[in-house]
Amino acid sequence: MELLSNFGAILGALLGLYILVFGFLRKFNDIWYRFKLGKNVYNALPPGDMGWPLVGSSLSFYQAFKIGGDPNAVMDNLISRFGRVRMYKSHLYGFPVIIVTDPEVCRRIYLDDEHFKLNYPKSVKLLQADGSLLKVDYKIVHRLMAAPINGVEALSRYVEFIEDAVVEGLEEWGSMKGPVPLLHEFKRLTFKIIIGVFLGPVFTDSEVAELESLYAEIGPAIMSIFPYNLPGFSYRRALKARIKVENIVRPVIQNRKKALENNVDLEETCQLDAVIKATDKNGERVFNDNAIICMLLGLLYAGYHTSAHGAQWTMVHVSENPDVYQKAKEEQEMIIKQRPPNQKGLNFKEIKQMKYTAKIINEVLRLNNIVFTNFRMATKDVNVNGYTIPKGWIAAMWIRGVHMDDKIYENPLEFNPSRWDNYTPKPGEYIPFGIGSRFCPGNELAKLEMTVLLHHFLLGYRWERVNRKALVSNIPIPALVDECLTNITKLPSY
Repeated sequence: MELLSNFGAILGALLGLYILVFGFLRKFNDIWYRFKLGKNVYNALPPGDMGWPLVGSSLSFYQAFKIGGDPNAVMDNLISRFGRVRMYKSHLYGFPVIIVTDPEVCRRIYLDDEHFKLNYPKSVKLLQADGSLLKVDYKIVHRLMAAPINGVEALSRYVEFIEDAVVEGLEEWGSMKGPVPLLHEFKRLTFKIIIGVFLGPVFTDSEVAELESLYAEIGPAIMSIFPYNLPGFSYRRALKARIKVENIVRPVIQNRKKALENNVDLEETCQLDAVIKATDKNGERVFNDNAIICMLLGLLYAGYHTSAHGAQWTMVHVSENPDVYQKAKEEQEMIIKQRPPNQKGLNFKEIKQMKYTAKIINEVLRLNNIVFTNFRMATKDVNVNGYTIPKGWIAAMWIRGVHMDDKIYENPLEFNPSRWDNYTPKPGEYIPFGIGSRFCPGNELAKLEMTVLLHHFLLGYRWERVNRKALVSNIPIPALVDECLTNITKLPSY
């Protein structure tokens, strides 16, 4: 009898513990934010799940984005539980967030500088160094970053430079014995290009390789769910690598600044020169050395990662879709056939004629979502579509959710460049690089690099992946874990 009594007590205690853990603790964030915001504001939030204390929904997010996971499961789960309302409350990266997948709402938030400001998770802020750049008017920053790398005239200057780098890279890869880790090589290539565009010919090949290896340490920590400066964590390694990058780049900035000060008529040779010389309406220099370093840290990372991963997925999809491969190859052959006999190499006019190639790249960026979300912080309570985004909360434009919406894109999981034949997205429906003044300044440069790579691959090489079933890691950017191991063979006629 006593044994049964003790068993009942233990069972009761376990039941009580279960209720505590999966009852109170599971609802703690909801209870806390209801108290903090007040009943009226809390009830005006969209539906969703605030997750557990401290970690919020980060564990389920990690489960979806880990190696072999399904990043679309985040949105699939929210839709199955709360319906397709396209706005959901959650808690990620230590912030209360409103996840947004409504194209019009995404557009509004991107363009609304009065009610929303840039904000990043702690793991991304490691690229901001001491934060000096945040004190500068972002419109000035965006103009200076975008002007040299967007538009026909600006991009035309880089076609030859990019093509030379691509041809050299392909010659090297084609001569390698055994499979080539394409993603690794694409990172080397695109980093070399972005260094040349933004800093000019200031580094030796070995110095560029050292910088690229340091950025390889920074990469895994970007968008990390656990940004802790503790031994064994990727965030700690990234902080150390960032300091080393600063120490390498700072002398370059200081030397170039002295050269420009000593010779005001010195011709600008790279984007760094324009940044150093930038002045405000009072004639004062806009950027100090720390602000320039902050800018370069972000530009170099975004510039080469976007292009390299985009190129990886372009090669994957083209090689695995024979119809796409054939159509793209025919387009490139026509470009060569129509080229004047005395012309050597690509020009920007030919790039603009590659209509089908452009559709391939659009589809790669839609399907693979190199950037899966962007963050803005509400500076005051904002009513959107009948819901409230409270002051201090993060609006997370879930780009993947927009691009995978089957109400916008038919069969969204299918790679289909022809979907772009007669389709012009409404504002907010296609946002791989953002919208408006927050549009990623390097988007056209990234597309140009991907185009030149595909042009030469199609005309002069055969390539075949070693492991077509390789798993994908989705943090911070979708990447094949085998680095896209590929056998590359140069065609005899090329």
